Amino acid sequence: MIAQSRLTLRFTLWLFAMVILIAEPCRAEDVGGPLRLTLPAECHAVPDVEFSIYYDNIVLTETPEDYDFQVTCDIGESAAKRWRVTPEEADVGDHPLTVSVSDADGKSLGMAKTVLHVTKSDAGANRPLRLLIVGDSLTHATHYPNAIAEHLAGPGNPQWTMLGTHRPSAAKAGVAHEGYGGWTWQRFVAHYEPNPDGTYRKRSSPFVYLDKTGKPQLDPQQYFEKECDGKPADVIVFLLGINDCFRLNPNDPKSLDDGIKAVLAQAEILLAAFHKAAPQAKLGICLTPPPNTRESSFEANYKGKYPRWGWKRIQHRLVQLEIAQFKGREQEQIFIIPTELNLDPVDGYPTNNGVHPNPAGYGQIGAEIFAWLKAELAADGR
Repeated sequence: MIAQSRLTLRFTLWLFAMVILIAEPCRAEDVGGPLRLTLPAECHAVPDVEFSIYYDNIVLTETPEDYDFQVTCDIGESAAKRWRVTPEEADVGDHPLTVSVSDADGKSLGMAKTVLHVTKSDAGANRPLRLLIVGDSLTHATHYPNAIAEHLAGPGNPQWTMLGTHRPSAAKAGVAHEGYGGWTWQRFVAHYEPNPDGTYRKRSSPFVYLDKTGKPQLDPQQYFEKECDGKPADVIVFLLGINDCFRLNPNDPKSLDDGIKAVLAQAEILLAAFHKAAPQAKLGICLTPPPNTRESSFEANYKGKYPRWGWKRIQHRLVQLEIAQFKGREQEQIFIIPTELNLDPVDGYPTNNGVHPNPAGYGQIGAEIFAWLKAELAADGR
């Protein structure tokens, strides 16, 4: 009983600390200069898998082609729309990287730094890995979980198991997840459906169960017991944020920040519950992917109601606040996965969809998640 009380106290203090973090976000105008140039502290790559930083994804402008991007790094090369590298084994290690942006007259408009971690190909070889992926329609499509599985199936990788109750028809052998179209952080936290019909549209959150009094409660521990052979995940990856924030008002900065803060508060509830149920599990938060560059794709989907520039402003601010919220929390087993960098906003999307990538784009998301997994496996093996 004393041990349980201490655990409950630690959990309560953890949640309180998260509320303080949410209450003090960075202001948009304080981050990245006039173009809001934004990079996470770290990004990841592995040998023989291409990694890119697409310039359009790291600045807030409708015309990235009007600016000059200079990338300084001891590996890789710059192209018209991106910086790219396909590392070799000799590149394993840390590579500081700086991006500078200037206008047509050479005036500096901002500089940002990150570190590219290149992880050896055999990191985590033959070790057990229990992976749970939680997300919305991007996960539901199952292309990027399939891509992760394809990478993990190669030599030098862990003995992996994907956890989850959702195995869509597109899922390849061994692929599972908890990804559902239209879902949000809050829906995973609290949604209970008393009369499910067997579809994802009318079902409870897989992590919500009735307690002894008959009230719905968020209970990942029970999920692991009932759906995962009684064993917790080693790694839990979350890719959410689009449905949570898509309808926020980009023209009202305070309202936008307040809306995103409310979303991050729900994220903290879900993360805290998983941390309590699986204290050793690494919790990876994917930075919400950027939109399709084409305005026509948004017109095809939303008929002018939600233009591309509106979502671009929301998504960019969401990424800034996700970074501010989750950076530096590795001791709490919380990590940032910079999935927004490596997605081609043109060739990674179909011509007629604003927020859902094509198979190539999903593959880029999967590649960065895989590279992050390998980095964490290497860190655990030191």
